[in-house]
Amino acid sequence: MKTDKDLHKNEGRAPGDETTTIAELKSVMKNFVREREWDKYHDPKNLSMSIAIEAAELMELFQWIKNEEAMAVNKESPLYKEACDEISDIILYCLSLANVLKIDLSSAIINKVEKNVKKYPKELCRGDYKKPKKHAD
Repeated sequence: MKTDKDLHKNEGRAPGDETTTIAELKSVMKNFVREREWDKYHDPKNLSMSIAIEAAELMELFQWIKNEEAMAVNKESPLYKEACDEISDIILYCLSLANVLKIDLSSAIINKVEKNVKKYPKELCRGDYKKPKKHAD
């Protein structure tokens, strides 16, 4: 079982999107919660509310800045670290909710993308944010 001390080891690999699996991230979060005996608080209602709260905190970072400023955020920007923290909070709560509901995130994500491919066909949606009109078959 990975503990707090093991978080940065990642089985000898440098942590990163290319080397860390969703299963490893779910395990890290599961162990973090278990070691603190927070399981009793991590129910679907509380976790879904926490996701919304953290999403609001992310939105707050960008609330009053111009789109150009938001698009210019990079590793040297003051907002970068704060955005990383808020995005991480959102994902950590999502991982916890997936653990509680026993959701296989890879399957769920692929299934959702497949639904979106059908819902938003590229021929009808390319360059347009609007939902395509349903055809009367």
